[in-house]
Amino acid sequence: MSDEIVSSPLDDELAAAERLREACQNLLSECGKVIVGQQDVLEQLMLAILARGHCLLVGVPGLAKTLMIRTLADGMNLSFNRVQFTPDLMPSDITGTEILYDDKQTAQRGFRFVRGPIFSNIVLADEINRTPPKTQAALLEAMQERQVTVAGTRHPLPDPFFVLATQNPIEQEGTYPLPEAQQDRFMFNIRVDYPDEDEEFTVIEATTSGHRPTVHRVITAEEILALQELVLKVPVAAYIIRYAARLTRATRPQPTGKDAVPPLDFVKKYISWGAGPRAGQNLILAAKARALLHGRTYVAWEDVRAIALPVLRHRVMINYHADAEGITTDDLLTRLLAAVPREGHG
Repeated sequence: MSDEIVSSPLDDELAAAERLREACQNLLSECGKVIVGQQDVLEQLMLAILARGHCLLVGVPGLAKTLMIRTLADGMNLSFNRVQFTPDLMPSDITGTEILYDDKQTAQRGFRFVRGPIFSNIVLADEINRTPPKTQAALLEAMQERQVTVAGTRHPLPDPFFVLATQNPIEQEGTYPLPEAQQDRFMFNIRVDYPDEDEEFTVIEATTSGHRPTVHRVITAEEILALQELVLKVPVAAYIIRYAARLTRATRPQPTGKDAVPPLDFVKKYISWGAGPRAGQNLILAAKARALLHGRTYVAWEDVRAIALPVLRHRVMINYHADAEGITTDDLLTRLLAAVPREGHG
């Protein structure tokens, strides 16, 4: 009889989950060398990457939104491009274009496709609301289909592929708000807040000295693809999926479907348009990634609640009643989380 111990599929999954957690913690530690605080923001960026999602970071200038994305990219062995969005930016400046060239050896002319900055693993769309809708729309196909079409030819984008965009919420003059259809392509809308006093002291102290920390690359593209596959394999109980679906449907001011329940009073009063099915999909995918990041191979309802605001806040449109009373989308979503029951959980 052999004494060899054969590992079970469960043991393999637990070991893989532990490797994922260690890899992500190493990456977050590397980012911590440059970024002070903002742990929730960095974790949400990490969750989006694990769940194959895109992120929109919203915050006032000077909160290191661009630096966070650049530092995260530096910690991964991935190609990175930054696109500074301006009013005169054209779609071809992002996707690339075909140029006419002369072949000196054959004396023939032809067209050659020159790739734009979107052909990168991580694309930083800086101040995305500063460019017209025509150029913003150039990202739609890339974000959803992970390809671009130029002159009738499809060009696949590298894998993995992420669009991490930044936006300034206080400066609206001369800007172009993202249409709802494009906002829905982002898994997360992440609010970047001011640091507390101790963190701000550390930021000022660190950035006014000559020391510049070095960020080491700790994750490769192959490892990220393997981690993404692992996230998809995380099992989710039916009551968790049902909870995510109820949470999404509860944002809609009009009942939908034959078995629809009447909307909550404050939803009907303050919300003009609720979240679509993609919100529920992203809730579950992000919850799977969060479970693994926290060392679990199952999804708990706390995982769904923890990422509900960044998933839903850009998919819920408030009306003029909410604006008049100073009620924000986050205020309504917080009330919604308290109101939607966790039926089926023993």
